[in-house]
Amino acid sequence: MVSDVYIIGAGMHSFGRFDKSYEQIGSEAAALALKDAGVQWRDIQSAFMARMYLPATSGPRILRKLGSTDISIIDVEAACASGGAALRQAVLAIKSGDVDLALVCGTEKMPRGFMDPSMIYSPWQVELGISQNPSYWAMRAMRHMHEYGTTEEQIAKVAYKNHKNSVHNPHAMYQKEFSMEQILGSTLVCDPIRLLEICAPNDGAAAVIVASEKKMRQLGAKGIRIAGISHSISRYSSDFRCPAESMSARIDNAGPTEVTARRVYEAAGIGVEDIDCFEVQDTDAFCEIELYEELGLCPVGEGGRLIDGGEVEIGGKTPVNMSGGLISKGEPIGASHLGQVVELVEQLRGNCGPRQVEGAKVALAHVLGAGGNCAITILSR
Repeated sequence: MVSDVYIIGAGMHSFGRFDKSYEQIGSEAAALALKDAGVQWRDIQSAFMARMYLPATSGPRILRKLGSTDISIIDVEAACASGGAALRQAVLAIKSGDVDLALVCGTEKMPRGFMDPSMIYSPWQVELGISQNPSYWAMRAMRHMHEYGTTEEQIAKVAYKNHKNSVHNPHAMYQKEFSMEQILGSTLVCDPIRLLEICAPNDGAAAVIVASEKKMRQLGAKGIRIAGISHSISRYSSDFRCPAESMSARIDNAGPTEVTARRVYEAAGIGVEDIDCFEVQDTDAFCEIELYEELGLCPVGEGGRLIDGGEVEIGGKTPVNMSGGLISKGEPIGASHLGQVVELVEQLRGNCGPRQVEGAKVALAHVLGAGGNCAITILSR
């Protein structure tokens, strides 16, 4: 059984809104990853396509633009964790010895506006009126503010940091810095969450080439090791979405991020203190604060004070969302996690210019979505 799996190529189509088909967007990212790895499409033995909103057989439709082959191409869907679930399938395929070179791609072309709740909920749930994303983001934020004293200014500081980082990311949808005054003065979407503190659904794609260590050496490639990867759906979703669970309930069971983090830290044989930088699911600015706590960067209730202390800034002790995060990049769901992975591959290669984390050796990518779907990947060089 193969022990280590490596990313030997990474490619990304910018996130945003484009007058292109999803087939074109996805195939461009896949072609960039192949070029980066120095391999041909005909060398790939298996492929996995992460997507949520695209039609059936999207993977074959996208990758056929690179040429027709008879390999297995599998579509994977796990809400916002789709990219992580797809990457995990590729890792398992290589570890089993079934293949030694695979392509993983995430592609999406999202409808405009808030994500369609009928993709997740039954009609009667939608009619209750609290199934739109910002409503439950806001309820969790308000609960945290009530219990721990987290402030609107601390939430805004996350958005300020991520927008500032995005200026140096050519793949981000928004590459503009905003002042604290602009963020706090932006339209109130759902109290306390404001317009400049949430991400936008959009179009985009990202891809990686993964290989066994033996194959990597045969190709003469240099790889970034996948030190750990995990996907889980915990017994209680961290969103506490309507109407199965109460927002005010006291449930001792760990949420999906805590469950998945515990598993991936154990698999990688490290702790959170060993990780140099993070890309996490900042669908809204408060979510990032909560994830500081759930990933173990600080005790529960201390996330607001962590952003105050500057530790999560580039140049701080534990930089988070150097790319600008989803707040700046937007969220094409199928491409979301793989976009994080591409960013971290480039961080570990030292290729990120002004947003580079100096000396980064270990990095973590995290996504969290509907139904408690969570995926975490740890990379090391």
